[in-house]
Amino acid sequence: MESIIFDLDGTLWDPREVVAGAWNTVLKKNGIQDTVTKEDLKGIMGLQQKEIGEKLFPHLPEQQYLELTKQLSVVKYERLSREGGKLYDGVEAVLEKLAQKYNLYIVSNCQEGYIESFYAYHKLDKYFLDFENPGRTGLSKGENIKLIMERNQLEDAVYVGDTAGDHQAAGVAGIPFVYAAYGFGEVDGFDYSIRRFEELLELFE
Repeated sequence: MESIIFDLDGTLWDPREVVAGAWNTVLKKNGIQDTVTKEDLKGIMGLQQKEIGEKLFPHLPEQQYLELTKQLSVVKYERLSREGGKLYDGVEAVLEKLAQKYNLYIVSNCQEGYIESFYAYHKLDKYFLDFENPGRTGLSKGENIKLIMERNQLEDAVYVGDTAGDHQAAGVAGIPFVYAAYGFGEVDGFDYSIRRFEELLELFE
């Protein structure tokens, strides 16, 4: 195995507190009475925009929701760049060790600017060689994993994520899936499982 491709939310960090605050700022600005909590976000992390809108705001017209997400992107990225999210225990130390032996990448279901916000605050971009998301490509997560593999000529990789969608995406790309069981989702049928981020060092010894 030469390369490790990571999901972001629920795998490397938990940004829900900042993201919920950003949502509530946008909703209040638009005179919408709904509020979003950290717990509301647990079941939607890793979904694409339309799916998030259907779950969080099923009573709002799609066009209105899409306009809200445009405003959210500005507020969310600014706050994440300034405040960051909550890194899982040991993330930087483990990435530093893994990067000495493996090529590291990120593929996340997010809009353009989100991974950049993660990099901007936590300064972890030095460990990753490339990243991709549907905001840039319009592709599914599985297709974006394949794109990363083709672009970087990867032949032997694994994907580390925390949701059933991540498992499915790894299957689309034809690579093994490592389930981050500490994250936001519940997954059956994974190839490997970790309960803490540090366990990656034991798994890939």
